[in-house]
Amino acid sequence: MTTAKTAAANNKRVDILRAALQLFSERGFSGTTVPEIAVQAKVGAGTIYRYFASKDELVNVLFQECMRDLAEALKLDEGQAAAAVRDRFRYFVISMFRFALQKERVLAFIDAHSGAEVLDSESRRCFEDFLDVIRSVLDEGKAKGEIAPLPSDALIAIVYGSIVKLVHAMKSGKVETSPELIADAELCCWNAIRARQ
Repeated sequence: MTTAKTAAANNKRVDILRAALQLFSERGFSGTTVPEIAVQAKVGAGTIYRYFASKDELVNVLFQECMRDLAEALKLDEGQAAAAVRDRFRYFVISMFRFALQKERVLAFIDAHSGAEVLDSESRRCFEDFLDVIRSVLDEGKAKGEIAPLPSDALIAIVYGSIVKLVHAMKSGKVETSPELIADAELCCWNAIRARQ
């Protein structure tokens, strides 16, 4: 395959994934058809099947790419990985806000599909690996008496739910986005899960 053909093929694949992300995040997996994705991507419906064997495969490839994108945005460097629990929590929450504000559709897609039955074992593993990074910080915080002794998944739900709802309010214009608001929201998230003395 020539370089021009390879580039065109890559562009079509990207167009299909971008269209799928938009439609899946807005309508969900069940509410989206392959022909609708094709129309949005400006390709023939048959073209989609050159890149993805089925709609199930398409949603799983997209989910795994989105999870890699999110994991990269929240990745700790060596210095951050050795930081105090409070500092790592702050980093995760502020990074999540930044990611969600820049890539709201990605977060909406992950949020809507993370428990979907259509996800294959690789997609589920990607999601669990991501959660394990967060759980490890929460578990360490609980062991040190800094974080409330609730199940880590309950703590994640408290914080994650707050982030998702606040980002939605920012994007809809109900709340004005500012660095001060994000910093204050992070502090509220910490106060919601910290251990009471």
